[in-house]
Amino acid sequence: MSENTLKPQVNKLLAALPTSDYERLVPHLKLVSFPTRQVIYEPGEPITQVYFPQNAVVSIVTIMEDGSTVEVGIVSNEGMVGIPVILGGNTTTTKAFVQISGAGMQMDADVLRNEFKRGGALQKLLLRYVRAIYTELTQSCACNRLHTLEERLARWLLTVSDRLESEEFLLTQEFIAQMLGVRRSGVTVAASTLSRAGMIRYQRGQINILNRGDLEATSCECYQVIQKEFARLLGNQVRRDG
Repeated sequence: MSENTLKPQVNKLLAALPTSDYERLVPHLKLVSFPTRQVIYEPGEPITQVYFPQNAVVSIVTIMEDGSTVEVGIVSNEGMVGIPVILGGNTTTTKAFVQISGAGMQMDADVLRNEFKRGGALQKLLLRYVRAIYTELTQSCACNRLHTLEERLARWLLTVSDRLESEEFLLTQEFIAQMLGVRRSGVTVAASTLSRAGMIRYQRGQINILNRGDLEATSCECYQVIQKEFARLLGNQVRRDG
């Protein structure tokens, strides 16, 4: 299964809204496509649009002075790209770009900001999402410091799989290395270990998760901590189909 054959999905934040709230947003939502590597916003650049991905995956990365990058967040159909606009600002120090192509909904940042200020269901839902992101960020900081590359790679592959709702996806070792902030050679060794153990198959950039149970057992505890917090805060919120 390639990027372009992933099953259609809806954005779960939008789907979680009561019908009346969702219908108020509909005139302001535009379906857009996200080609791989498309930059959504740059550090310091005004965020004029926000996005609710469907089957695309967007990476949020921090860029160092020497050009090296580390992924600090990942957004797909569970969330929204452009959170700073509801937190009192319209710029950020991170870069957002498309990791895996797909589709999503676009909205003017000013519209979302005004809707957020109304309070109600949208505000409560987005604040719960921010709390879930906070858990992901803090847990990832500990993970990057304390856990092995093999454990981190297993966690990252599981996270991408969850967000795409697919066991197959396309990612190069070079790209994975950039996202994890490590050398490509390290990813090669870790991926080979997982492959030899029968957990994944990795050929020409295509990853197939073969044994999810063993991959979860190999991953550090951070995967479960983050997954449970997202489920606690957002897992029971979907009320509509599409």
